[in-house]
Amino acid sequence: MNKHFQMVILVFMTFFVISFITNIIGPLIPDIINDFELSLTLVALLPFSFFIAYGIISIPSGMLIQKVGEKTVMIIAFGLAFIGSSIFALFPNYKLAVISLFLIGSGMAMLQVVINPLLRVSGGEENFAFNATLAQLIFGLASFFSPFVFSYFMLNLNQSGINNNWFLDFFDIITPNHLLWISLYWLFAIISITMILIIGFFNFPKVQLKQDEKIGPLKTHVLLLKTPIVIIYFFGIFTYVGLEQGVANWISKFLEIYHSYDPQIIGAKTISWFWGLMTAGGIFGVILLKIIDSKVVLKVFTGFTMISLFLALFMPGPIALIAFPAVGFFAAVMYPIIFSLALNSLSEHHGTFSGILVTGIFGGAVVPLIVGVLGDYYGLRNGMLFLFIPLFFILFIGFWAKPIISNKTVLNN
Repeated sequence: MNKHFQMVILVFMTFFVISFITNIIGPLIPDIINDFELSLTLVALLPFSFFIAYGIISIPSGMLIQKVGEKTVMIIAFGLAFIGSSIFALFPNYKLAVISLFLIGSGMAMLQVVINPLLRVSGGEENFAFNATLAQLIFGLASFFSPFVFSYFMLNLNQSGINNNWFLDFFDIITPNHLLWISLYWLFAIISITMILIIGFFNFPKVQLKQDEKIGPLKTHVLLLKTPIVIIYFFGIFTYVGLEQGVANWISKFLEIYHSYDPQIIGAKTISWFWGLMTAGGIFGVILLKIIDSKVVLKVFTGFTMISLFLALFMPGPIALIAFPAVGFFAAVMYPIIFSLALNSLSEHHGTFSGILVTGIFGGAVVPLIVGVLGDYYGLRNGMLFLFIPLFFILFIGFWAKPIISNKTVLNN
């Protein structure tokens, strides 16, 4: 096994860890609310603190990579995740949770900036499209898998003498009996320190950034931020990630409030299927984009997302259990289409533009918080109606976009 293949495996592992840690917040929210006695607004500050790190850290991370290299930045990133996970696991309280999630989010933001160029170089540019698609599948698999890990811990911990399982016995010892979900943060800490040790053994290949991967100077950022196209596409990414997290973070609590479903079992399972169908939707979208113009796909899938979200919010429980995952399926195409439309609408400064777009991921901080605030005043169902605003903005992009280069299809070949 050559070292480049091993490096590709390391990048795939990193994709898995990022997704596993990032998308566990939703299943935890009902337990966090109950155990810390929080309002919807206060609990929404937890994903806010995680995703706001993307808005603060992404662009500086790109500059840091160019100074100290990918290996050092990855070690720093997992170091932040380890510190954040450990302090919350050791001292579980709400204020430390906010600080902890910011540190973990900062680490995940740094990793997001590192891994795509590293995957291109380590796997070979000729294999990049395949490897990038496989990486997204791995990312989706981790999101699908993580709620089941949550359910496994919640159902099996604190069952002394029943399981005869050394793995569970270990987490029983280090986890407070009244806060079983804290076991996940011990798990994150263990995963993070393990990744640091693994990375330490690797000799990283020299990554020569392509022109569209390089982060430009501050004046280039200022120049682009004065361009309406850049602002609109920035908010396209902002609204998409806000929509994604605004649904995923509130599914379990919504099902508990309005349909009395157990958040540790049914809620977690529904979130798992949300991410699972999002992965399936991404695969289907890739195939569809070979046949149909991306703007058409974006408009049609946004329409179906709106219908699915409406059914999830206003139909009986059994329909909601299907409709929420359907939102994930139809929303899956939005991020890659908006990102590609954005880059294909500008003839230069693609690296800087990409950095600005990635910063828009902090929409995952703002939109769930707005839903939480509205939910406290008007009820969670009415709060989640706010998610239609991001959907209408994404639909607007589908009609407004005029890319310099359109996606190649069998119809325009």
